[in-house]
Amino acid sequence: MAKIFITGVAGFIGSHLLAHALKSGHDVVGIDNFLTGKRENIDAAYSEAHDSTARFDFFCEDIRDRQAMIARSKDCDFILHEAAIGSVPWSIDDPFLSHETNLTGFLNVLEAARQNGIKRTVYASSSAVFGSSTHIPSTEGCEGEMLSPYASTKRAQEIYAQSWARAYHMQIIGLRYFNVFGPRQDPNGPYAAVIPRWIDAMMNDAPCTIFGDGSATRDYCYIDNVVRANFLALDATWPNQPADFALALNIGCGAQTSLVDLHRDMAEIYEKCSGKSPKPPEFLPARPGDIAFSFANIDRARAYLHFEPKISAKNGLELFLTDVFAPPSPSSAT
Repeated sequence: MAKIFITGVAGFIGSHLLAHALKSGHDVVGIDNFLTGKRENIDAAYSEAHDSTARFDFFCEDIRDRQAMIARSKDCDFILHEAAIGSVPWSIDDPFLSHETNLTGFLNVLEAARQNGIKRTVYASSSAVFGSSTHIPSTEGCEGEMLSPYASTKRAQEIYAQSWARAYHMQIIGLRYFNVFGPRQDPNGPYAAVIPRWIDAMMNDAPCTIFGDGSATRDYCYIDNVVRANFLALDATWPNQPADFALALNIGCGAQTSLVDLHRDMAEIYEKCSGKSPKPPEFLPARPGDIAFSFANIDRARAYLHFEPKISAKNGLELFLTDVFAPPSPSSAT
């Protein structure tokens, strides 16, 4: 069993990584500054792993504190780095916070990995790095111009990872997430992702907002696929694997869904569960920085990680939304 340092452990993805690590018997050291993470996410993850005897130590700290990162990751075997300002609109509103957290914080994590002899660091990159590329499906090596400060920070992470791997003989893998969704994803705030935001709208009998004409596509990837990719990345081996390397790999389902089709699928599930039809969507102008069409070529992740998505976007929606939209069971009489 390993000891894993998880940054952003109170976030949506970080808390799912925590639950899986503990259930698998790995000790975990986790940090979060609660800018976007929530204590209830940690509680939920810990509850999922209630039978585990693995140890979990949590610290309320910020990845912008280099000394804290070095101290907390000491004696760990691996790092799963999830802490970030993970929003295109937020990065446009506050590019300096995005830079300080996503890039300076990332360098602090890499320095902690270097000083503490971490075996392998796996970090969250993003499909945003494909930017203006018109190459569909999105394929590693076909990146375009960056369309937002957020995208720039994620692309810069990948470039720094390459140089640190070569200069300091490290193993670093970046996972380019494509529109992850699932339980514990925050529906609140102006920067919320589309699926939890639409769930909240439907449950409150409000119209879902579609930015643009609804033709924009995304590769929606259920959280269980992403968790699996992270743990495959921790110990994956392949023929002629060098002693030190940096990779950036697409993680998605290899399929695309338009916003209009996504709304239709969610509306069908909502109506089936609740017996009510949601309001028609409201269309607003497209937002700056958003990519028009996106879905992942995952051949490289298959080759290096033996990754295969186990849950399709449609099946993930059914799993997630059926649980959310289902009416509560009537309490039994006493």
